[in-house]
Amino acid sequence: MKRVVIGLSGGVDSSVAAYLLREQGYDVVGLFMRNWHDTTGTLSGDCPWYDDQMFAESVARKLDIPFHFTDLSDQYRERVVDYMFSEYGKGRTPNPDVLCNREIKFDVFLKEALKLGADYVATGHYCRKETVLGHDGREVYRLLAGTDPGKDQSYFLCQLSQEQLKYALFPIGDMLKSEVREVAAREKLATAKRKDSQGICFVGKVDLPVFLQQKLESRRGDIIEIPADWPGYTVPESAEGDRLNPSAGELDHAARPFSYEPRYGIKVGEHGGAHFYTIGQRKGLSVGGKPEPLFVIATDVERNIVYVGQGQSHPGLYRRGLYIRPEEIHWIREDLALRPGESGRYSFRIRYRQPLQSGLLFVTRDGAYIRFDEPQRGITAGQFASWYDGNELIGSGVING
Repeated sequence: MKRVVIGLSGGVDSSVAAYLLREQGYDVVGLFMRNWHDTTGTLSGDCPWYDDQMFAESVARKLDIPFHFTDLSDQYRERVVDYMFSEYGKGRTPNPDVLCNREIKFDVFLKEALKLGADYVATGHYCRKETVLGHDGREVYRLLAGTDPGKDQSYFLCQLSQEQLKYALFPIGDMLKSEVREVAAREKLATAKRKDSQGICFVGKVDLPVFLQQKLESRRGDIIEIPADWPGYTVPESAEGDRLNPSAGELDHAARPFSYEPRYGIKVGEHGGAHFYTIGQRKGLSVGGKPEPLFVIATDVERNIVYVGQGQSHPGLYRRGLYIRPEEIHWIREDLALRPGESGRYSFRIRYRQPLQSGLLFVTRDGAYIRFDEPQRGITAGQFASWYDGNELIGSGVING
């Protein structure tokens, strides 16, 4: 009998995943991770880890499976939280959930599971895995989108490797969220009506500036409004180029973030630190009296300036391309990786729950460029861009600009 160690989080998804695995005849073992101790900046009452553990233990007792506890908080701080602080300090916006899956759930946690004799590790992610034979006859693991379009979580796993996928099972990937709730209620699992967790993976919902001030100092700076008719938004005709065979200069132009100077706009307020803000942010600016809401269109952490524009359609929020450094290109399907000089058409996602966007991926010796068919809102350095072929996630990379 194959042993599966499942990460029981205290939520309904992992609870039902554990139930399904048991029904399928696996030797199921529950393992709860404690990954965070500090409550600085966390909003009161938001999924304290102790409550999570109690719910996880209750589900394990109900299902009559062994239950274990492990504290991975040191590794989580080192690999995820310290990375967050570093990225925000550079004016980039990291995605801790993607890092948590790559560095903790399918690395440190996997190693803990193997100590318990695991053949596989399971989670409650809404995604699917399929095993096929590659060109050389060896097994290849495909990471597929979850069946529930509103809950698909494949994006959060966009940095996994073939070695990590080899051990992974996703029991609820072909279910709708409503079906998961129904199973939990039918089986009288304690988590049946429990709300889904939100916020930073294993930390919960936070007041981000307060949370980041553990490592990043607050500094007063100017908020500069850039008008929508700023001349820099006009794209020279030559920069459009050949859509299928653009030059290196054309790719770079489409991917380059807009570069602002204070003289281009007017001061409309002050902020507490440019590194606390991200592209597309609306809340937290504390500037009123404008015909339309203000959105962050750029930050300059060197000079501590936040640039804003009025309205959802402000051109500063939109770009047609992005760039990924060579060392930050990751292929889940290594057998399908593009080589320098090659390009391919994919569907892209630059944030969780964003509808897939069509475009072209160009790989060069200098890195990868994504050129979208339509301009994209809120392209943000530090986030992950992922690319799909149909419903299969093929690869991803960290947005550099």
